[in-house]
Amino acid sequence: MNAPRTVESGPALDAARTALVLVDLMDRIVALPLEPRKGTEVLAAAEELASRFRAAGALVVLVRVERTGVAEQPPGSGLVAGLLRDGDVEIVKRTIGAFQGTGLDERLREHGVTTLVFGGIATNLGVESTARAAGDLGYDLVFVEDAMAAFTAAEHEASVRLDFPRLGTVVTAARVRPGAE
Repeated sequence: MNAPRTVESGPALDAARTALVLVDLMDRIVALPLEPRKGTEVLAAAEELASRFRAAGALVVLVRVERTGVAEQPPGSGLVAGLLRDGDVEIVKRTIGAFQGTGLDERLREHGVTTLVFGGIATNLGVESTARAAGDLGYDLVFVEDAMAAFTAAEHEASVRLDFPRLGTVVTAARVRPGAE
């Protein structure tokens, strides 16, 4: 397997041009059996990242999914309580990725964002699908390995070790410092 491409100090992130994109951190998804870490661990890492991004004046985007063709969404379909803060952008998707039909690209461009930092659940589904579309749209991509999980460790590892290094930079949460240029 390919080793993730990393930068020792983490990538330089201009807070004015960078957004943290957290995918599907909803109660019903965080509670699923996940690997290589529990949803609560992903959530804790995501909350810490969001705090750092907000403190640096960087945009935080929270993506959640809604099922189509149902009269009512299942319980736990909202974002985890307290995750969304004033100034954050909430995106509701109805596909695996967060760009199709959501206005996400337009919102990011309105803010002058050119770099996206990703975390969320599931690594190989919502996160990867959103990242692939973002790459096609010309965004620079950073993947926070310890702020993600999938349904199996093998699925997570395939994205982190094979796919993400081809799309951007893979880092740990400790290396992500918005505003560190």
